[in-house]
Amino acid sequence: MTKAQAEPKELKCSDKVEARFESEMQDLRAIMRAENSGRENKELGSLNEHGICFDYVAPNTFSDQPQGYARYQICWGGPSEEFRFYLNPDLTPYLVEFWFMDWNDGSEHTLTGKDHDLLLEIYEWFGGSSIVKNAMKDA
Repeated sequence: MTKAQAEPKELKCSDKVEARFESEMQDLRAIMRAENSGRENKELGSLNEHGICFDYVAPNTFSDQPQGYARYQICWGGPSEEFRFYLNPDLTPYLVEFWFMDWNDGSEHTLTGKDHDLLLEIYEWFGGSSIVKNAMKDA
């Protein structure tokens, strides 16, 4: 057996993004079902407890990032997961992406249909446009 055969191939973020996206969406659906019925999901907690932050990332914060976006950051470090909301001038999202990143590698999944609608509901739940307006004033 050669060394290449003995060592498993390192998966890239593009190989993992769909599974991570589906797992996160499953959690968010369960949390929002509970939130919408006035309860807390006993296993996952509330939406307010899920993730790290909801904030705004100004344009050019990172290299090769000319456009700002609202961010719902789920976890940070290695690996990281977040939802990005790209905004119209009236601060309503026109595009929502899920990003999976791990040490100089990253891949995205564009949300559509019911998944997109659920994240728009979450954007509103966090008061997305108010957070973005305040962040833009402070910048």
